Parts: sequence; C-alpha cells; structure tokens
Amino acid sequence: MNQKTIVLLSGGLDSATCLAIASMEEQFQDIYTMAFDYGQRHRHELVAAAKLSKQYCAKEHRLVTIDLRTFGGSALTADVAVPKDRNDSEMSHGVPITYVPARNTIFLSYALAWAEVIDCNDVFIGVNALDYSGYPDCRPEFIAAFQQTARLGTKRTSFNIHAPLVHLTKAQIIQRGTKLGVDYGQTHSCYDPSPEGLACGHCDSCLLRKKGFAEAGVKDPTQYA
Repeated sequence: MNQKTIVLLSGGLDSATCLAIASMEEQFQDIYTMAFDYGQRHRHELVAAAKLSKQYCAKEHRLVTIDLRTFGGSALTADVAVPKDRNDSEMSHGVPITYVPARNTIFLSYALAWAEVIDCNDVFIGVNALDYSGYPDCRPEFIAAFQQTARLGTKRTSFNIHAPLVHLTKAQIIQRGTKLGVDYGQTHSCYDPSPEGLACGHCDSCLLRKKGFAEAGVKDPTQYA
C-alpha cells in the first residue's frame, strides 16, 4: 500500500533527522514536507528546508506563510533580544523568551488540514523533550493530546503523529542522523544568524547544537560567524 506522510521540516537539525527517519520507513512511499514562514528572524532555515526536501525527493514541499509577529511574545517574532551564552541551568529553568506561543499547535493544525486534503494519516514532527530549552509544546503529553484532538475533530480518525526524537538527547539525535547519512552542514538551527546566514554560536539553539556534536563525537559542520 502506497501510504503518504507529511514531515514538518524547519530546516533545522531535528527536523532533518526526522525527515531521514521517515524516508527509511518502508510503508511511506510518498513524503510531503511542510515549512513555515511565520515572521521568524531566522528565515535562513527556510532555504535549508527547501534543499533538504529536494534532497530526499519529497513529492511536494509546501511553504506556508503566516505572521506570528501579529502576536509577538517571543524573541523570534518580536523586537526582543535573543538570550546568549546561557549555561545548562539557565536553559533548563522555565520557558525561555524564544518560545513562540502556540507554534507547534499551529504547525500541526496546518499539517492536519493538508493531511485531510491529500488523504494522509501520518505526520512526523521533530520535537524533543530532553534538549529542548523548556518549550511546553515539545512534550510527549502535548503530542498525544493533539493526536487525540485530531482524531475527534476531523475525518482522520486514524491520524498518527510520529515524534521519533522525543526521548532522545541532542547527541543521540545526531548519532542516529549520522548513521542515516544526514548532511548536517545543510541544516540551520541558529535563532539569531548574521545577515549572511552564519550561526551566532551563542544562542540556546547554537549551544545545544554544539554540545550535541561534542557529546556525539561527530565533527560540527556548522558555519559560525
């Protein structure tokens, strides 16, 4: 049976790994990818998402434009400084200002809508509940709750959300992706890149990325400013 799946693809390290995992699942012959231009300051990730989608021969790559700057409330969508050089304790305490309110709820809702149209029951998302900087919408409880909501509120009564990275550390994600041949040099994770798209090396996302490569024993291919 030629099953379809949608992969939410930001262009970052986690979503690229998720795409590689989905591509290895034999039941999914047609992979669709979805990225979002939501007014984020790090739009360079969208270029990476398009390249990755093409590299993995997605049947279609859909870029959805929404403007979460309308609400702000995040250093990624408002004129608020991105935190830099925080230690592990600081990053693990509370919800950081880089959290975008309801972002994954919105992203999954769009993926669900597309799934209804193309008759698809499966969506992959690269959320992670360990090295995730305290985002509440990266927890497994949220994923399970959204899946149940989708089954109750749409025609997709067998809807499944796959979150294969949710219980992995960043190092474990990198190790898994490396085995699958993911080119992490093509991914973009920085929250506050230079105008040329170089990673700052100091935001939470860059620090978690650096730590992950170091602990995984894999060379970090990231280009830092």
